[in-house]
Formats: sequence, structure tokens, C-alpha cells
Amino acid sequence: MTVGQQRAWDTHWDRVGREVKALPEGPVDFTAWFGREAPVLLEIGSGMGETTSQLVAAAPELNYVAVEVYKPGLGQLLLRTEALGATNLRAFRGDAVDLLESHVEPGTLAGVRIFFPDPWPKKKHHKRRLVQPEFVKLLASRLRPGGTLHMATDWESYAEQMLEVCSAEPALRNLHDGWAPRPEWRPVTKFEQRAVEEERVSHDLMFERIQPEPS
Repeated sequence: MTVGQQRAWDTHWDRVGREVKALPEGPVDFTAWFGREAPVLLEIGSGMGETTSQLVAAAPELNYVAVEVYKPGLGQLLLRTEALGATNLRAFRGDAVDLLESHVEPGTLAGVRIFFPDPWPKKKHHKRRLVQPEFVKLLASRLRPGGTLHMATDWESYAEQMLEVCSAEPALRNLHDGWAPRPEWRPVTKFEQRAVEEERVSHDLMFERIQPEPS
């Protein structure tokens, strides 16, 4: 960690951050943690926080939650969020699957964002990609009816996999006919800028949690 990242960590982590592995059993009480009732949005894989911090600052009405495994990235996210004066961020260090399975109640998230996850471009590594049927089923179960799953990637094969997997999940429906238009509010990440330079096209996908049928 850089000096700035470590300072931000030391200053803010105890208040806004938690280790997934150290969480007590059961769901996290986001209302108590944020100190207010507001829609909870989860971003999976916040990286170095350049985009996430801007999204947090741009949506003060959201209880914005980021989960990331990379400690320096989280330190940088805290540093950037502090610089923007945003106070509506909470962060987890650890595995998103563990967090969702054990510590997020079904039907509670207003949205999930997965922007430019590791593409694992080699075919033999595709099974390591995050967006797989079981994971999408888990995500859909944690979204409230009308909640959105927003993904973006600059790898064509991964975009097609995301579209196929999410389209096959009965609890989700595509909000667009195929790809979603790139929203103006989503900042250009360094990965997306690199994709432009390497002449790769980025794709956004937006799905919505369907209202369950009455039993």
C-alpha cells in the first residue's frame, strides 16, 4: 500500500469497512451500518476505485457497497472517496460469493454492478469467469423485484457469455433487446480506455429482477 492508501485505510476502514471472513453469522444490517434507510447497491470488484468513487459521489441517495479482494485497491477507493467528500460508501474485503450467500438477505438489493471483471481470455480459463449460471442465480435471488443487474465488459466472448447466462436465468429479464446503450453516467475506466486503444468494443448489459409469481 502507498502512504496515502495506508493513511486512508487507517483513518476510515474501521468505520466503513469490514472483512467478509470476520463477519458474524447472518445478514449484515445495512440500515444500522449506514445509519439510514436507503436503497442498497452492491458493486462487485471495485478495483482501484477510480470509477467507483465517482459513482458513489454522484449518487448520495444510495447506500453504496463495494466488495473487493485487493487491499491496496480498497485503500485507494477510500482515498478517492474521501477526496470527493462522499460519505455513502461501505466496503467489504473478501469474496463476493461468500458475502452474498451468507450475509445478504434475499430480495434486498436495489442493484448490482459488475464493471470489467477479469475476462480470463484463454478458453481453458473461461470456467474461472465470475459470471456463471450459479452465480447469476445467487445474484438474482438477492435483488429485490425491479432491482437491476448492470454489467460491462470489453471482451466480446465474455459479453456473449454474460448475455447467454443472464438470459437463461428465469428470475431476470433483459431491459433491452440484447446489449444496453452505454449510459452517460458510467465513467470511462482505464480498462475501457485501453480497450478503445486496442480497438475492442465495450458492451453494457442490464437485467431486471422479475416480480416472483404468487405461490
